[in-house]
Amino acid sequence: MTTSEPALVAEGVTLGYDQHTVFTGLDLRIDPGTVTTLIGANGCGKSTLLKAFGRLLTPRAGQIRLGGTPLRQLSSRAVARRLAILPQRPLTPAATTVRDLVMRGRHPHQTLLRPWSPDDARLVDDALAATGMTELADRDVTALSGGQLQRAWIALVLAQDAPLILLDEPTTFLDLSHQLEVLRLVRRINASQGATIVMVLHDLSLAARYSDRLVVLHDGAVLADGEPWQVITREVLATAFGLNALVIADPASGRPLVVPLEPGQDDHPADGGASPNDGLSNARAVG
Repeated sequence: MTTSEPALVAEGVTLGYDQHTVFTGLDLRIDPGTVTTLIGANGCGKSTLLKAFGRLLTPRAGQIRLGGTPLRQLSSRAVARRLAILPQRPLTPAATTVRDLVMRGRHPHQTLLRPWSPDDARLVDDALAATGMTELADRDVTALSGGQLQRAWIALVLAQDAPLILLDEPTTFLDLSHQLEVLRLVRRINASQGATIVMVLHDLSLAARYSDRLVVLHDGAVLADGEPWQVITREVLATAFGLNALVIADPASGRPLVVPLEPGQDDHPADGGASPNDGLSNARAVG
C-alpha cells in the first residue's frame, strides 16, 4: 500500500438519513492518482458515501479528511477548489449553452478581487476540447443527446480544475457506446491530469475494466477492497449481490468479466471459467 498522503479518508464514519443508519464506524482511504469505484447492490450506500465525501451529507460520527484536513473545517469555496462532484441526476438548466454551463465550474475560483480571467477562459476551452464538446459549445444544453449532455457535465467538472473528482453513476441512462465513451474519458482525465477519481457504477464488468481499485459495500460495511481480480470473485458476487456467475478474463482488456448463470446452468465451461485468483480469501476482505 502506498505511504503517500491519502487524497480522501473516512475515519469511523457513521452515516444515515433520519432514523435509518447506512454505515456505522466506516473506515476507507482513497489514494491519490487512482480511479476507485464503489460497487454493491442497490441500497448498499454507494451514493450515500459519495455524498459524504463531497460534503453533501454530514456524518453523524467520525470524520472525513480531504488531503489530511477535516472536511468540516474547510469553507465551501475551499472544498470546491479541491473537490468536484457530479451527482447522479444533475438538474439541467434551461436556456443555457454548453459553454455557459462549463463556465460555472470556474465559480469557486472567482472573487470580487479576482473576476473572470484569461486563465478561466483557457480552462473552459481545455475542458470543452478534452470532452469533445468544442463544436457544441454554443448549443443549448437541452438540445443535447444523453451522451453529449453527460460529457458537458464532465466538462464542467474538468473546468473546476479540482484534483479530486467524485462521479455518481456517470453512465446512468446511457447506451453502451456512450457508457464506454464516458468511462474512456474518465481514464484519460486520470492519466493526463493525475486526477484522483471516485465513481459509483452498477455495471460490474465496466467497473472492473476502467478502475484501478474496487470497493464492495455490503450490509453497512466494506466487504472487499482491492484490485479488480482480487474483488470480482464468485464468492464476493454471491455475498454482495446474491448472484451466481462465472468470472472470466475479458478477451479485450484481460480484466474480470462477469457472466451470470441461469439456474441449473453448467458452471464449469470448457475454457476454464474463472481466474485463478477466484476466492474471497484473495480479496482484501474487511470483517
